[in-house]
Amino acid sequence: MLSSVYQFGIRLTTISLACMDKDMVNTLISEVLCLSPRLTRTLAHILHHKTKGNQLFFCQLMISLSRDGLLRPSLSRRRWEWDEDKIQSRKLPDDVAKFITGNISRLSNRVQTALSVLSCFGASAKISLLEALETKLGMSLIDSMEKAVAEGVLDKINGR
Repeated sequence: MLSSVYQFGIRLTTISLACMDKDMVNTLISEVLCLSPRLTRTLAHILHHKTKGNQLFFCQLMISLSRDGLLRPSLSRRRWEWDEDKIQSRKLPDDVAKFITGNISRLSNRVQTALSVLSCFGASAKISLLEALETKLGMSLIDSMEKAVAEGVLDKINGR
């Protein structure tokens, strides 16, 4: 696919991301959960094994674990807690694309339709485009995108 893009004279910047090692996964989990690396080491080992250190897979899995209550804040303990046995036994596809597709398929049809419409406009869209499309199509795109952001499927750029 990239070779066909180059044929049209389009300049691209290629970024290669190496997979994270176990220590990097542990450091990331430790910092995100504000816990000592000693406390997160077992969780990091499980997640590294499941994601093979793939950053996108790791991020999506963390969101999924939180959404499903397997990684949750404990008010009584004043820290994050998780169920290692349930996380360990959780079945995941081998392919990150299948995992993300599964996350998208959990969204409502309205949100999936909005994602399909907006995918025609590239990797990002300004709010003014969303507003114009809402008017023309009679669809609630902004609300649907907010739901996709809440589910971890999309990110906002600069809070927008």
